[in-house]
Amino acid sequence: MPKIIGILTAGSDCPGLNAAIRAVGKAARNTYGMDIIGFQDGFKGLVNDQVISLEGQALSGILTAGGTILGTSRDKPEAMPEKDGNVDRIAAAAATYHKHQLDGLVCIGGCETQESAFHLMKQGLNILTLPKSIDNDVPMTDTAIGFDTAIGIATEAIDRLHSTAHSHHRIILVEIMGHEAGWLTLGAGLAGGADVIAIPEIPYDALKIADAVLQRNKAGKRYSIVAVAEGALARETVTFFEHSRKINDSIRSGVEKEKVDQTLEKIENRLSGNAIPLAYRLEKFTGLETRITILGHLLRGGAPSAADRNLATQLGSACARLANEGHYGFMLAIQNGGLQLVPLEQMVGKRKLVPLDHPWIESARLVGTCLGD
Repeated sequence: MPKIIGILTAGSDCPGLNAAIRAVGKAARNTYGMDIIGFQDGFKGLVNDQVISLEGQALSGILTAGGTILGTSRDKPEAMPEKDGNVDRIAAAAATYHKHQLDGLVCIGGCETQESAFHLMKQGLNILTLPKSIDNDVPMTDTAIGFDTAIGIATEAIDRLHSTAHSHHRIILVEIMGHEAGWLTLGAGLAGGADVIAIPEIPYDALKIADAVLQRNKAGKRYSIVAVAEGALARETVTFFEHSRKINDSIRSGVEKEKVDQTLEKIENRLSGNAIPLAYRLEKFTGLETRITILGHLLRGGAPSAADRNLATQLGSACARLANEGHYGFMLAIQNGGLQLVPLEQMVGKRKLVPLDHPWIESARLVGTCLGD
């Protein structure tokens, strides 16, 4: 009897997911004689036993398509949203796994997906994962599916904004996805020649950004492009929340302390993802007309780049080989150009942020880009 593997895509969508599904499925079916079934809308489909057939021509013609033919969601099996709050549905997910007599399950997703996959593995399920993230924040891998396409889209957007900013002598802020990690904004800002780059890892000083814009004006450059990550925060905001947490640590403990920390985190999250306050301050400080372009979900759509198609094919086909050999409990990663297996337990609670000594940061400073600090 042939081996059977399941596959799902979880978290946000991105270009290259279909290429990964295709690679896993075609290699599993055509090379190793395995059967493959898909689960609809991520872990939700696994919990609710919503199966999508991947037989016949289901995997044909999807290499170049954006999104995911399986659908996706942010639901986590260890905390599924229900009427009375989040409920642990790991047992239901495991029941579906065993009902279909799966030999293994492939989960494609970002940091949260890797952690959910680890919870499933602890229940005895055979799990393999592939990293995807336009933010490129999945740890233990140099790059993730979707990042190359997204950085290309963001760079082209900045390229196009240069001409209108120059023509109207404006400051144009372009907000780019990246709630906690600034890889996408930093990479696109550097490639697109942004004059200012603001990322979550480096709290910005609006006055210093304004001064950099005014210095450009004095030099006869009557426009500026500001690339700002959605998670970038002003220095005074970061200082306020750091101080608030220290006070909370000193006067509270246990459940009360945890609740206050969660409330502070929610408030801080609401303050990110909004370039409007920074635009308002820059216009006030410089007296220059300021406009905002928010790229948002444009970065997640469209056909994957050649690099993402090749990455997804490399990871997906290797994943099928490992499943055939019975090697489970790993995320397939790219490290120094080669394929590496990272134990899932090493992924839990981690996120890859931009190190302050990264060559991209050094290069940006050397060419005169303002990083807001």
